[in-house]
Amino acid sequence: MTISRQPAEHDPAEATIPRREPQWSPNVARATRILFESLIGDDPPVRIALWDGSVLGPDTTTRILVRSPEALRRILFRPGELGFARAFVAGEIDVEGDIFAALAVRRGIAGAGSRLTGATARAAATLLRELGPRMPAPPPEEARLRGRQHTRDRDAAAISHHYDVSNAFYRLILGPTMTYSCGVWESEQVGLDAAQNAKHELVCRKLGLRPGERLLDIGCGWGSMLIHAARHHGVRGVGVTISVEQATQARRLVAEADLADVIEIRLQDYREIPDGPFDAISSIGMVEHVGRAMLPTYFDQLYRLLRPGGRLLNHGISFPGDPAGARRARPGLGPVPLPRGRDFLQRYVFPDGELHEIGVMVSLMQAAGFEARHVESLREHYALTLRAWVRLLEKNWPAAVGMVGAGRARVWRLYMAGSALSFESGRTQIHQTLAVRPDAGTAGMPLRPRFESPTTAPSQSTAPTPTTAPTPTTAPSQSTAG
Repeated sequence: MTISRQPAEHDPAEATIPRREPQWSPNVARATRILFESLIGDDPPVRIALWDGSVLGPDTTTRILVRSPEALRRILFRPGELGFARAFVAGEIDVEGDIFAALAVRRGIAGAGSRLTGATARAAATLLRELGPRMPAPPPEEARLRGRQHTRDRDAAAISHHYDVSNAFYRLILGPTMTYSCGVWESEQVGLDAAQNAKHELVCRKLGLRPGERLLDIGCGWGSMLIHAARHHGVRGVGVTISVEQATQARRLVAEADLADVIEIRLQDYREIPDGPFDAISSIGMVEHVGRAMLPTYFDQLYRLLRPGGRLLNHGISFPGDPAGARRARPGLGPVPLPRGRDFLQRYVFPDGELHEIGVMVSLMQAAGFEARHVESLREHYALTLRAWVRLLEKNWPAAVGMVGAGRARVWRLYMAGSALSFESGRTQIHQTLAVRPDAGTAGMPLRPRFESPTTAPSQSTAPTPTTAPTPTTAPSQSTAG
């Protein structure tokens, strides 16, 4: 490995990070270089630049910048994901260039056990001695929720932490569709907006929507699913969210689309919806916020709200199975992953969010009375979507920092890039599950349903915006739609 002292190149991001006066012994930088050499090997794919001007690795366009020994203190006290994430959010570690390549280096450290030597142990001991016993306070972007999990008040606080950030910020990273879930990509070249539009159309076809039907969208976000369904399938819709910012913006977008007479947006918990039955229910990116203990309540409520013969489309992120050594049995659920209290996503992104194995969700759906009819994995599609969001964030970085601050912008950059890699590797999955509430044993499904549209779904940017729900001639019939 090449280790040298060179002046670090100017980085515009440095202007936003307070610089400390030199106060650290040269032993700290020396021990850090030894530690990195042991952890990442002799041929790292990117350059690592330390606060004292020394660099490790080849001269690459992607650089990991360790701006302060405080980063080492965080990592030593919280080894693994959380320590690194706190240092990144605080600006003590930064990445110039390809963040995906940089995160691959961090993940490679997990397999470094065979490279550790006596020199490594001595370097770690030196860092602990020189840095001292004090652990830095977590960055202010870390969530601090109170009360019992998955009560209405705590769920509202958890949702607010993530979604009530800035509608303008979400517009910046999600694009004009304002759709915060994975698109459906016919190819990598179709573009983010087309992929999101295709996802909405796929959901509509799986639900078999017909003009005049009543659609409930649980966790409706900014209303994009309902707007698509009303425009192109002639439904009347109700959307519920417990994010104040989302509800406000969704109502505005519905009004701008001239659909306020057929779409109602409510600031309402799913447990409080009183006015079923609905002909169809979509739940896109909502089940992750429900919690394992509340899944039976969740599916029971959706079953009550759906008419006999109606369809439910549940679209949610899932685990591929229980991680080794992290199992517990719970009646009715079977083995499920234990919650990870130190996890970056739990503390900074989705507090109280929980992922479930797809078999658990299907079993609980059926226990509530649903009949599962179709399960589809969209894992690769979410990786493409996340990479598109990262590109938009990085393209608009100064504006994003101006809207939400540097720390929160770093949270989103780290979480979206890391999640893309997790979907690509199969460590995280996502499934659409189509279920029906049988009507006296009749599912109302075609023998061989075809969900793909024979033509490209119309673009929202060019679609008409009628003052009343249209009666489209191209709406799929019950006998041919999924």
